[in-house]
Amino acid sequence: MDRNELRRLIRGPIATVPTAFDKDFEVDLGRMAELTRWWVANGLVKGRTAIKVAAAMGEGPQLRDTEWPALLRTVVQASDGKAAVVAGLHYKDTKRCIEDAKRAQDLGAIGLQISPPVFNAPTDADNLRHFEALSNAIDIGILIYCRAGMPGGDIMPEIFKKMYDFEKVIGIKWGPPAGVPYEAIYELAGHFNIIDNRRQPVLNHKLGGCGFVQNSTDVHPEHSFKVWDLLEAKRYDEAQAEYNAVEKPLWDFYTRIRQTNGGQGRLKKAMMALLGRPMGVSRPPSLPLSPEETADLRKLLISFGWPVVA
Repeated sequence: MDRNELRRLIRGPIATVPTAFDKDFEVDLGRMAELTRWWVANGLVKGRTAIKVAAAMGEGPQLRDTEWPALLRTVVQASDGKAAVVAGLHYKDTKRCIEDAKRAQDLGAIGLQISPPVFNAPTDADNLRHFEALSNAIDIGILIYCRAGMPGGDIMPEIFKKMYDFEKVIGIKWGPPAGVPYEAIYELAGHFNIIDNRRQPVLNHKLGGCGFVQNSTDVHPEHSFKVWDLLEAKRYDEAQAEYNAVEKPLWDFYTRIRQTNGGQGRLKKAMMALLGRPMGVSRPPSLPLSPEETADLRKLLISFGWPVVA
């Protein structure tokens, strides 16, 4: 696929969708198909966003290698060609990552979110070899997920400059390493899509970025698209106000519940359930929200004016 077309598709308020599980914590493919059709019907389509499957918040690292391909295939098929579906690949050595990347491509993904192979504790040279080999092996886009604070996950702007000719590396999910200014990456914004992962979508857009990760895009799309449309119109004060009204209290709530139990998908799944689109709960050792936490979240969503079910 053409690089410019890939950049056009992997942008906007990126939707990192949860993985639906049944009562036995097995992947519920039927439910994923139903929800994919709902996401598409509610605007999660090509040119507006990308649907990211099996990423960290989608519990990808907790999925068996026999599960994520079926999950990806289900979402691709249910989207019926209307959505830009991106698959998350996590922490694997170059050989296995290429194998997974080719499989995701064959299943219909238009792009991949790929983390550095942190369990190899890669050097800068290792990361360059890793992503060059991936770029040369596939025909779909690569969004590199900076994993600040993990061994080899701190990819500096000067290393990204050396990836300029990696044809399929089209984007950077940006969270600056410690000591690196947030703005440092944006001299590359004309060549790579810079996707904000530090809750600064307005600054990202002002500096030439192309999108942001937002917890609510797949939960209540109306809010995320309102923020995005305001950004595209350069109505930055209004975009910041809309973003802050929802994302700041949601982040504060998420920070609080993380003190008692981990699991990146817990908040999303609780919100989906409260809005009448249950997806099951996360796999152990993560736990669902407590009744008290659920009640607090219900009040929060009602305060946003979102359609909480009775």
